Amino acid sequence: MFKPAVAQRMSLLHTESAFQILAKAQALEAQGRHIVHMEIGQPDFKTPQNIIDAAYRAMNEGYTGYTPTPGLLPARKAIAEYAARHKSITTNENEVVIVPGGKPVMFYTMLMLVNPGDEVVYPNPSFPIYESCINFAGGVPVPLQLSAENDFRIDLEAFKQLITPKTKLVLINSPSNPTGGVFTREDVLGIADILRDRPDIFILSDEIYDRLIFEGEVFSIASLPGFKDRTIILDGFSKTYAMTGWRLGYGIMHKELAAHMTMLMVNSNSCAAAFSQMAAIEALTGPQTAVDAMRAAFMERRDYLVEALNAIDGIRCCLPKGAFYAFPDISNFGITSEEFASRLLDEAGVAAAHGTAFGAYGEGYLRLSYATSIENIKIAVELIERFTKNL
Repeated sequence: MFKPAVAQRMSLLHTESAFQILAKAQALEAQGRHIVHMEIGQPDFKTPQNIIDAAYRAMNEGYTGYTPTPGLLPARKAIAEYAARHKSITTNENEVVIVPGGKPVMFYTMLMLVNPGDEVVYPNPSFPIYESCINFAGGVPVPLQLSAENDFRIDLEAFKQLITPKTKLVLINSPSNPTGGVFTREDVLGIADILRDRPDIFILSDEIYDRLIFEGEVFSIASLPGFKDRTIILDGFSKTYAMTGWRLGYGIMHKELAAHMTMLMVNSNSCAAAFSQMAAIEALTGPQTAVDAMRAAFMERRDYLVEALNAIDGIRCCLPKGAFYAFPDISNFGITSEEFASRLLDEAGVAAAHGTAFGAYGEGYLRLSYATSIENIKIAVELIERFTKNL
């Protein structure tokens, strides 16, 4: 059997389990099974028509070739203006780098800042690619446990204890994937107070879900005096504008860091698609009614799902304040979260992500994406309840 001798560094990368679960669910569907999909964080809405129309016009106008590596100037200006309007951050086009999706900002940040042995503090449970990127860059992952008892907010005292002379980077994600937790203004101010006297520590602030906050407010650490230059903001269009397949994200950072990220882009992706960037301008500057409607629908789904889950014996679920994920505690059933999710798919036909797909502290939890119709959610809850009664 062919077994390629790949570089040792490949063993440092890990997959995103939700896509593996999706593949298994689709294989079951191909066999004739009916599956309710709650495993993937992908809005079930169509990209707003004005955005599609803008891309179509752009293609017809010739926006089908290479662009400057950091992105088209009008697109970067639109992002800078949006950041000022929405995040209260004064920035400009020279501090914006447009990339194909949000993940490159994670990877590039680790590659340009983290030396072997440097410590990176990151929330756990959290998006699994964080830890994967840290490992690949040679950094030391330092997990900060998030707990339902604290509404999946940051424990500032625990965070303070994790900061050492070797800390190079701190990662923030609010609203959170997978928990839906939102850091309050006080949380962010507390993080800033702890890091204020450590200007050598950078912050990667993943704000990809910050248009999907149901309770709380948008409050970026980069808006605080002294923190903008040391913060890399990760944002994009996938979640807010239902543009997952357009593969378009961006980073906002000091222009010197932007130059380094641009160098990583030119050595890997060259540039993001030109017509997608033109569509992004329309997304940011055009009508926001579709975004408001999607947010309202997600909130309605959240309210129904959480109430229904809490009515099932053995399940506890705190109310997520943002994003489109519920993270119920299923530890009462006496099996691992991975076994629970696997059996839930095989026996009940509900595809969900197990908590440990998001880190060791996710044990005992299940991630359910409510980026699906209320009808599907109702079916899923009935199937989950029936499944748990047979455990």
